[in-house]
Amino acid sequence: MFFKQLPTKESSLSYFFGCAGLGKAVAVDVVAGDEDWFVAQAKEAGVQITHVIDTHVHADHYSGGRELARRVGAPYCLHEAAREMVAFDFEALHDGQRLDVGNVKVQVLHTPGHTLDSMCLLVQDARRGDAPWFVVTGDTLFVGAVGRPDLAGREQEMAATLWDSLHRKLLTLPTELEIYPGHQAGSACGAGLSGKPSSTIGFEKRFNPALSLDKESFVRELTAHIPPRPVDMDRIVAANIAA
Repeated sequence: MFFKQLPTKESSLSYFFGCAGLGKAVAVDVVAGDEDWFVAQAKEAGVQITHVIDTHVHADHYSGGRELARRVGAPYCLHEAAREMVAFDFEALHDGQRLDVGNVKVQVLHTPGHTLDSMCLLVQDARRGDAPWFVVTGDTLFVGAVGRPDLAGREQEMAATLWDSLHRKLLTLPTELEIYPGHQAGSACGAGLSGKPSSTIGFEKRFNPALSLDKESFVRELTAHIPPRPVDMDRIVAANIAA
């Protein structure tokens, strides 16, 4: 298995990983303008990009996912809940679905809260064993923080939903599991993000202040410390959902 993390605009983190042996790869959370990097990486590794995935409809940056998918002839994927928002067709992923990318297996975890369509990707390298190796957490769980809950305009409800997603989906995973988030420090998609671009479930359980709170306290604290909205958010969202 190969794995690459790409720091990009707006403190975003994109991902490119897959199975070199069978020549298949996945591109995750591609930022507009970075499409050439993914094409070059696929060529260098001798792999075909079989899936281009956005973990949710982004509000802080223009997505390059659809353009990359068009260029490489791969499906562009969002969680099926995004059908309520977007004006174009896409390959809809659902909770629990498994994608076969050669010896790499990707399981979809629907984790609403930051947005209704937010999902995480639980990744296994079948050549190393049956246990998952890492999880791409999008804007659900960051290093030292969690996603902001106000983008859908119902911050109390969404904060409660985010608590459920964290405690019922992510925090039940093995403590040694690596996490790779969608942003690092400097992003407007959460408050208090670390500059470190990865962590583990166990470390976040111990030291991420949001994860030790009961549901009522979590909702209260999260909604009391919402950062300013991303610059040009309405324009960015409109572009990311437009036909």
